[in-house]
Amino acid sequence: MGTITFHGAAQEVTGSCHLVESPAIGRVLLDCGMRQCGDALNRIQDEGFPFEANSIDAVILSHVHLDHSGLLPTLVNLGFSGPIYCTQATKGLLRILLEDASGLYHRDLEHENLRRKRSGRPLLEEEYSEKDVEQVLKLCEGSPYRTPVKITPDATLYFQDAGHILGSAIVELELTEKGQTRRIVFSGDLGKSDSVLMNDPTVVEHADILLMEGTYGNRNHRSMDNTLEELEQILHETWERGGNVMIPSFAVGRAQEIIYHLGCLYHAGKLDNWQVFLDSPMAIEVTSVYDHWLKILDSEDVRCLDKFGKESLEKFLPTLNLTNSSEESMAINKIKKGAIIIAGSGMCTGGRIRHHFKHRIWSERNTVLIIGFQAFGTLGRRLVDGEKSYRMFGDEFIVRARIETLGGFSAHAGQSELIDWATQFKDKPRLILVHGEATALEALSLKFWEDHEIRCTVPSLGESINF
Repeated sequence: MGTITFHGAAQEVTGSCHLVESPAIGRVLLDCGMRQCGDALNRIQDEGFPFEANSIDAVILSHVHLDHSGLLPTLVNLGFSGPIYCTQATKGLLRILLEDASGLYHRDLEHENLRRKRSGRPLLEEEYSEKDVEQVLKLCEGSPYRTPVKITPDATLYFQDAGHILGSAIVELELTEKGQTRRIVFSGDLGKSDSVLMNDPTVVEHADILLMEGTYGNRNHRSMDNTLEELEQILHETWERGGNVMIPSFAVGRAQEIIYHLGCLYHAGKLDNWQVFLDSPMAIEVTSVYDHWLKILDSEDVRCLDKFGKESLEKFLPTLNLTNSSEESMAINKIKKGAIIIAGSGMCTGGRIRHHFKHRIWSERNTVLIIGFQAFGTLGRRLVDGEKSYRMFGDEFIVRARIETLGGFSAHAGQSELIDWATQFKDKPRLILVHGEATALEALSLKFWEDHEIRCTVPSLGESINF
C-alpha cells in the first residue's frame, strides 16, 4: 500500500507539493513550490515543511515555475540530498529562476534586518543560502521526454510534454509491488491546445491514479483569434489616447508568447509605431534559452520565425528593446507615450512592473494588460477585481489606468480542454483535482460527474489518500 499526501496546491493555485510514499519508490515529492502571495521575504519566511527534509528520497519536478520549484533551496538547506528529476530544458531554466529568486529574497532580508537593527528587534536568519541554490542545481538530473528513468528497481519515471511552458512535463510513475504494477500520472500544469510555440499536451492513456490541475476548472478561455483581435484593438486604442501599455508577465512562457504575438502584428503591419521593452533581465535570459530549444517547440510556429528570416524570438520583433540594467529600466519612465513595457513579476508581487505602475498607473491614458493567472491575494488579482487604490512603496496610488484581462493568453488549459484530456484515459483512473481554487475545482468536479459520471476527489491541505 502507498499514500499520497497533499502539502500544497490543495484547493489553492500555488505551492505545488505532493508526497508519494510506497515501498516501491520510498518517499518522493512531486514538485516543491512556494505560495505566491506577499513579497519575496514573507513567502520564504512563512513557508515550512510538515515533514523532515532529510527523509525525502527524491523530488520529481514538473516544470520550473516558482510555485512548483521555489522551495527547493529551502529543502536542501534543511537536509535534502537526493536526486531532483526534471526534463533537460527545465534543468536549463532552473538556474535562472532560482538565482533570481535568491537575489530578491536576500536583498529583502538585508533591508528587513537593517530596519530591525535600527529598532532593536531580533534579526531574521536566512532560510537558505546561495550555496543551497548551487546544490539544488548539482542534484538535478535532466531527462528527455518519453525516456524511461529508473528511480528504484521497482519504480520507473517517464516525462511527457505538458505543453505549458518550455520543458513542462506530465509525470508518469510506474510502481511495481508483489508482481502488481500501479501507474500514477501527475499532469503538472497542462497547456492550452492553441498556445503558440508550445506543442499540445501529450495524450496519456493509462493510469490508476490521476492527479490533475484545475486552475481554470470553472471556465474556458476565449479563442486565440478573438484574443488577438482584442489585443490589437486595446493596443490601438491606447496608442490613440497617447498612452503606454504595461504588461505584467512571467519570465518563462508568457513573456516569450507575447513577444511572438507582437512580432506577428508587426509583420502584418498592425502594431502602429510602438516601442516594445522587455524590461526583465531574467526574461531576457530565458528567451535565449527558448532560442536554444526551438527544436522541441511547435514546429509550425518555429517555421513562422524562419519565414521572416529570423532564428530567434528576439530578432522576430525588430522594435524590441532589451533593458538589462536598472538605469535602462528607469530611462523608460522618461517616455511619455508609445511604450509597451513587458516586466515581471507576473502577478505584480514584486519586480520592475511595480515601479512602472508607480509612474503610470494613476493616468487614464495608460493600460495595464493582464495576460496570466492572478492568484488570490496578489496585487494583480486585486487590480483585476477592480481595486481603485492600493499602497505600495509606502505611498497610496490611485488606479486610473485601464485594466484589461486577456484570458486567451493563459498557459493553462480551460475547463473543456482539461475534461477532454482526462477522458482519453482508457482505464478510468481515480481522478484527484489539485492546483486550483476551491470554487474552480468544485465546478470541474461537478462537470465531470454531469457529463461523464466520473467522481473526483478534491483533497484539502494535509490530506492523504491510500492507493
